[in-house]
Amino acid sequence: MRVRVNGVEIAYDERGRGARPFVLVHGFTGFRGDFATQLDLLGEEHRVLVPDLRGHGASGWSADPADYTLARLGEDLLGFLDALDVADCDLLGHSMGGMLALRAALARPERIASLVLMNTAPGPLAWVDPGQLALASRVASEAGMTALATILRMRAQDDPQRGEPDRRVEREWGEERFWAWRTARIEAMDPAAYAALGRALIEQEDLSHRLGAIRARTTVLVGELDAEFRAPAAALARGIPGAHLVVLPGAGHQPQHEAPAAWRAAIVEHLARAAG
Repeated sequence: MRVRVNGVEIAYDERGRGARPFVLVHGFTGFRGDFATQLDLLGEEHRVLVPDLRGHGASGWSADPADYTLARLGEDLLGFLDALDVADCDLLGHSMGGMLALRAALARPERIASLVLMNTAPGPLAWVDPGQLALASRVASEAGMTALATILRMRAQDDPQRGEPDRRVEREWGEERFWAWRTARIEAMDPAAYAALGRALIEQEDLSHRLGAIRARTTVLVGELDAEFRAPAAALARGIPGAHLVVLPGAGHQPQHEAPAAWRAAIVEHLARAAG
């Protein structure tokens, strides 16, 4: 399914029924397929909406690379709700998607009934190497995203920064299925979005000082082994009034795959509390 939002076509999946939808927003280099393994189960009890962000997945690309900002993607998220006549929603944002969810909750608090902030941060990702990002962006621009995906796969087995949870999912799914998913999400991305949004993750405004203004019922989820995001998750939970921090054992940066039962249980609990 597709809707037009702020000059681009936004592709999305939908499951289930309900008065107030649960909207799931993927992260940088992600797409709506990141939640595919959970959609049918969530759709048994809720209306679930999962969009591809601008420049990702099957959604449209910006004619102007300057449109690839966190502010613009946050506006797209609210525009997506408008296009589907969604007055308010329960909103999950993963990684960069969590940064967009924060911006939506601060800009239009009446539209966000509850928040799940998953493996995300309130400010710049200081551990991202600008030099490595610039090199990868050059490969993407000059050789294409397929070439970048191929390089990342070639380096994956010996990558010391690749966590055990990610390797475990590859073993459980099998190499073919795992790399089909991983490659598809990277190949579908606009190279201009990769470069611009990668920089935005490093250079973005720190919203820590504004967290106290969030009134939506909030759950902060983070994988136990997602080392870079543990401290930012704790900061989010401290800063947002009444926020509930859930650390998912054995999970890394993709807990919906790495600890699927625990992830789903946390979501079900959150949505029950939000409904109450």
